Amino acid sequence: MRHTSFETMQCPIARSLERVGEWWSILILRDAFLGATRFEQFQKSLQIAPTSLTRRLNALVEAGMLERHRYSERPPREEYLLTERGRDFRPVLWALLAWGNRHFAPEGPSVVIVDKETGAIADPILVDRTTLRPMTEATFRSAPGPAATEETHQRHGGVAGTSHHAESKTTATRGAKPGSER
Repeated sequence: MRHTSFETMQCPIARSLERVGEWWSILILRDAFLGATRFEQFQKSLQIAPTSLTRRLNALVEAGMLERHRYSERPPREEYLLTERGRDFRPVLWALLAWGNRHFAPEGPSVVIVDKETGAIADPILVDRTTLRPMTEATFRSAPGPAATEETHQRHGGVAGTSHHAESKTTATRGAKPGSER
C-alpha cells in the first residue's frame, strides 16, 4: 500500500519521513551502521521478505541514504554503503534508541550507547552546535525559516514575537530609496 507522498510538503520533518518513514528503512539503516552491507546480511538480521527488502534498499539508494556498489561480476552482486546523507542519520537513530529505552523498555535497555574509550554508558541529548546549550522546550522552539510559506508561518506563529507580515514589510522596504515607500 502506497502512502501519500510528503515530498512536496515544505515541512522538513515530512520530507525526511518521505525518505525514511517506513520502519523497515530505519531498521535497514540501523543494520548498515552496525556493519551490514550485503542483501543477505540485511535479510538474515531483519527476517524481511526479499521483495520488501529489495524495495526498501532501492528506495534508500534513490533517497541518497545508501550507495550501491558491485562487489562481484559473476554472479552479479552488490553491497550497500552509507552515504554522507545516510551517516548524518546516526544521531536520529541514537535519539530513537534513547527514547525507546526511556519509555518502552520496562525490562531495562537491551542496547545502549557507550563511550568508545571508556565504555561508559552515554545518555544522548540534543545540543545547539553554535552555543553548545542543551536544546529543551524551555530554551528553544521551532520557527519559520527564510523559505517558509505563509502556511508555515501560521503553523509556527511567527518568528520570536514578530509577525510574518511586519517582517515582510521591513524586508520589502529595506532596499527601497528614501521617499519611495509605497
